[in-house]
Amino acid sequence: MNELSFIEGLTTTRTIRRYLDTPVTNDQLAMMMHIATRAPSGSNRQPFRFVVLRNGDNASQVRKLLGEGANEVWQAKKSKNEFGDASPTSRTARMLASMDHYVATFASAPVIVLPCMVRYREPTPTEGASIYPAVQNLLLGARAVGLGGALTMFHRTRETEIRSLLAIPDDAFIAATITLGVPAGRHGPVRRKPIGQSVYEDGWDASPDWAVDPEGTRFTAGPRQK
Repeated sequence: MNELSFIEGLTTTRTIRRYLDTPVTNDQLAMMMHIATRAPSGSNRQPFRFVVLRNGDNASQVRKLLGEGANEVWQAKKSKNEFGDASPTSRTARMLASMDHYVATFASAPVIVLPCMVRYREPTPTEGASIYPAVQNLLLGARAVGLGGALTMFHRTRETEIRSLLAIPDDAFIAATITLGVPAGRHGPVRRKPIGQSVYEDGWDASPDWAVDPEGTRFTAGPRQK
C-alpha cells in the first residue's frame, strides 16, 4: 500500500492509459477489490460484481473483442472532430496521441475488469448509483496499491459476444470496461475547472463566495463546449 493521505489520493488519481509490462500481483488485486466492494449501494444490496480478465482462455478472446471495439469507438469519435485545437503543440494533440496509443494497446493491458451490477428490478435512470461508487473505489484502490487505471465503455459494441463468452447473465448490467496496470508515467495533481464554475448555492449558476479552490491549485479549461 502506498502511504497516501485520503485527500492526496482523491486529488492525484489520474486516468492512466500507459502501463509497464510489470505483472499485477494477486495481492494487489485482492486489496483493490476489497476497497471496491466497500462502496455504498442502494439498500446495502451490494449488487456489484467484478469480472477480472488476465490470461485465461476466455480472457484472450474477450480482449480481442475489446480491442476491436476500442478501435471502432475511437475512430468514430475522431471522425467527428469534436476535440478542439489539435495543433502539434496543443494539449489536445497530446491527448489524441495518448488515446491513439491506448487504443492500439488496449487488448494487451495487464488487467481488464468489467464492473457489473446484478439488477434486482427493471432498469431505472438511477441504477448506476449502486455500481459507480464501487467503480470509483476500484480506481482509488488501484492508486493505493501502486497501479493506475482508465474507465471506458469500449465493451458496448461487442457486448453480446462478451456476455456469451463470459456467461454473464441477462440480469447483470455491464457498467464499464477498466484497464489496469503499473503506470508507465505517474499520478499527480489532476487539473479541473475552478470549483466556482461547478458549484452553485441557492439557485442555478449562482456561485457562492466560499467556492474557492485551495491555494496552488492548477486548472484546465476542460473540453470545448458546444
